Amino acid sequence: MQIAVVTFDGFNELDSFIAFGLINRARVQGQDVTAYITSPTPVVTSMNGVEVNSQRPLDFIAEADAVLLGSGIKTRDVVADDTLLARLPLDPARQLIGSQCSGALVLAHLGFLTGRPACTDTITRPWLEERGVTVLDAPFHAEGAIATAGGCLASVYLAAWTLLHSVGEVAAWAAIEYAAPVGEKEEITRRVMSTVGTNEAALR
Repeated sequence: MQIAVVTFDGFNELDSFIAFGLINRARVQGQDVTAYITSPTPVVTSMNGVEVNSQRPLDFIAEADAVLLGSGIKTRDVVADDTLLARLPLDPARQLIGSQCSGALVLAHLGFLTGRPACTDTITRPWLEERGVTVLDAPFHAEGAIATAGGCLASVYLAAWTLLHSVGEVAAWAAIEYAAPVGEKEEITRRVMSTVGTNEAALR
């Protein structure tokens, strides 16, 4: 399984790196899954000035098994760029598709949130609502092959959902448990897996 963590200039480090790290933790644990930072340019700079080399170009999206759209301070610039949006050939018929915070705005502009509710951060919420999207007061929501997460730390839900539906529940549990705080591992892992597991039947 190949996962594209789509990361634009001005990206939020938590939104891209938490999902990236958790998914690749499953790979380290022996699962056939790898996440790649996927960007429109060879180097992207985070909202706090961290420069990151892209591991895959946007063309990689066409072959990825799952695509996670990260968030950032320039997402409205992304959705205003029709040429850039055309380089995002998402296909829920064969891919898992997820968005983190303002990444939901990209999904909305591409037409994937029509008729379905979504989760996002508080800043992005009014922009989504302007497009007629019902925004939930929840950290995570999935319908079929499309999931949305709201709030930086909700990226753990997006990563767990992706792992659950790519390499299975045992591998997802192990990756989340590894990263959970000592003394709270079982409690937090159960909460995360319960949150994303309620959507499991949608993909069966």
